[in-house]
Amino acid sequence: MNKHNEKIVAIIPARGGSKSMLRKNVLPLRGKPIVAWPIELAKSIPEIDRVILTSDDDEIMTIGKKYGAEILFRRPAELCLDETPTLPVLQNAIKFLKEKENYQPDIVLLLYATAPLLKKTRVVEALALFEHTKCNSVVSVVEDYGRFWREEDGVYRPLHPKERVNRQYYRPLYREDGSIYFSRFAVLMNMNKVVDEQNIQFIIMSPDENVDIDNPVDFEKVKKLIKKI
Repeated sequence: MNKHNEKIVAIIPARGGSKSMLRKNVLPLRGKPIVAWPIELAKSIPEIDRVILTSDDDEIMTIGKKYGAEILFRRPAELCLDETPTLPVLQNAIKFLKEKENYQPDIVLLLYATAPLLKKTRVVEALALFEHTKCNSVVSVVEDYGRFWREEDGVYRPLHPKERVNRQYYRPLYREDGSIYFSRFAVLMNMNKVVDEQNIQFIIMSPDENVDIDNPVDFEKVKKLIKKI
């Protein structure tokens, strides 16, 4: 619980199926499965009251229990499809807490198992920003000063910046890096969103601070980077 006596729950989605990498969430990384990394991270932060793993996979759930996560239920099959968005997975866990335990978190921290490089200090920093600004959401991002184009009906058109100027004269875009998502209960359950885009703050990460593992190339990059930590 944080200094405002708000209940904080970390929810870690980790299903068994993955088209991009077979059994991605249980792959070994420095002696422990990938899914163990966010569990240990969340467990190490005193302000986080509960750490909940939501999965449909026996091996993943066994690993979750071993590393201290709560396994409240087996995630329904209809919430484990490739096209299933994250929001209903989070809502499913929150509804379970409310209906079965009469427990309602004030703040939810979404952590993905595919971001094992995330540091405790960054999560603590994000929570402090959340409390200080009284925003509804905090998300980790990286600044991107690239020039962006998009294709429209077979024609390429500049997206950002609209006019070609030197880098120092235009503002960067901000890309989510997939590691930190703090949001209030009302955002998830009442606004029906993962984040409140109208009342949000960013934690700006360095480009190589986190890698969102989506394919074998990402995994090899993480294994190289983690040796330097």
